[in-house]
Amino acid sequence: MAPVKKGVNPRQRQYEAMVRALSADLYRYAYWLSRSEATAQDLVQETFLRAWKNLDSLRDAESAKPWLFTILRREHARLYERKRFETVELDDTVAEDAPFASPERSGDAAQVRDAILRLPEKYRDPLAMQVLGGMTGDEIAERTGQQPGAVMTQLFRARQRLKDLLGGRAVAEGGRK
Repeated sequence: MAPVKKGVNPRQRQYEAMVRALSADLYRYAYWLSRSEATAQDLVQETFLRAWKNLDSLRDAESAKPWLFTILRREHARLYERKRFETVELDDTVAEDAPFASPERSGDAAQVRDAILRLPEKYRDPLAMQVLGGMTGDEIAERTGQQPGAVMTQLFRARQRLKDLLGGRAVAEGGRK
């Protein structure tokens, strides 16, 4: 059993436990959304800051994970609401084996990522929450305000469409069925 810190209130202990338990899952989801390590780290920081400010609104510790994923998704959306992007014409003829090409931009990972991004949002988001966030169908249903059966149907259809987009190739195992 870990030593109890003097002067630390139960609310702070709950928060610290939540940070330790869920940081990695939140980072993976943030990285998937942003495709940038720095942005993902910033999103996780902002998520935990907002969570700390609103910790009193978390009634059930069991729903902390879906609650934090919702905060992160909203923080990601806010990032792009505030930001004005400059458009730059890029030459798409960069060879995949160029020394600066990242693994995410080439090979199977890039094909799977591109296929996921082509899915309709109603299929893409639940699939990302399940595969990247490790959320259950019930947790996804709670966060999206849908019935669990509808979420399971969306996950099934997402996998079917993903398989079709990948030309019938076997989709990597790892998500819950």
